[in-house]
Amino acid sequence: MRRILLFWLPLMVGAVLLRAAPNTLDIYYIDVEGGAATLIVTPAGESLLVDFGWRRADNRDAKRIYEVATRQAGLKKIDYALTTHFHMDHVGGLPALAKMIPIGKFLDHGDRVEAGGGADAENWAAYQKLATPGERVSLKPGDRIPLKGVDVVVVASDGEVIPTPINGGGPNEALCKDAKLKEADPTENARSAGFLLSFGTFQFLDLGDLTWNKENELACPQNRLGKIDLLQVTHHGMDMSGAPQHIWAIRPQVAIFNNGPLKGGTSVVYDTVKKSPGIEAIWQVHRALQADQAHNTAEPMTANLEPEAQCRGHWLKVSVESDGKYTVTNSRNGFSKTYTAR
Repeated sequence: MRRILLFWLPLMVGAVLLRAAPNTLDIYYIDVEGGAATLIVTPAGESLLVDFGWRRADNRDAKRIYEVATRQAGLKKIDYALTTHFHMDHVGGLPALAKMIPIGKFLDHGDRVEAGGGADAENWAAYQKLATPGERVSLKPGDRIPLKGVDVVVVASDGEVIPTPINGGGPNEALCKDAKLKEADPTENARSAGFLLSFGTFQFLDLGDLTWNKENELACPQNRLGKIDLLQVTHHGMDMSGAPQHIWAIRPQVAIFNNGPLKGGTSVVYDTVKKSPGIEAIWQVHRALQADQAHNTAEPMTANLEPEAQCRGHWLKVSVESDGKYTVTNSRNGFSKTYTAR
């Protein structure tokens, strides 16, 4: 596959929640039961969908994404579909979704690196049929995704990270001096495409399932990402990610776990995030049923409380104003809280 270079420098529970107000940046965390699906809609109405949940015979995840994209965000197409990496919980729902709503460009980190068959191989074959050479773009660190009204910089892709600090980043000796590494990760996770999105003073970081040692490369010896406002906790909050030297360097104000009832949301990562300097709030797509209450956020800030079999797939929404104020809303109960980007 040839690489195509980028030169793209009042709420009622149970009611349909269409886009908040004109000129907001909206980010939806769609529940795909431990997979990933994050929908970004810019003030100009352009869209970036990051990952697509699992492949299922009943198309549950594709249907949930379609429901949010069309009924909540008011979209008629997805402009950019970004597969962070080729694991079944991230790319599996894409073929079914592509039959439901038009998709413009397909973005990824490059070809799948894992050998072997099974569901991941089947999903990769299906992806290749969808993402034809004229519609597919493989990202490199430093590339920009051309969404109007926001700046989206690729900071990690295909095992590489952005080479120099951005967003006011710099030396990180204090956190790096005692930093520990883990065994090298040869899987798709370490190849994850991740990005930093800026909208005025607001900063949002999504690194897919990037693993510990790659997080370390973004943090040591220099913090290459600066400080952010909203963090999508990497790898669903699994403890093969969540390096403290990284999380404590970027100092998130708000963190969202896109975990499942029995996947991610580990106690060790929850503690790392909770101890991060400047953290004001933690939200979760699911209550982590394997963790105690001390390692789950408050129920009003948790979209789904039940085991998967009883789950109705509630979502979280982040709506960002041009002045830096942003509101997180829980679709299950209408609870919301507003923060001001720092």
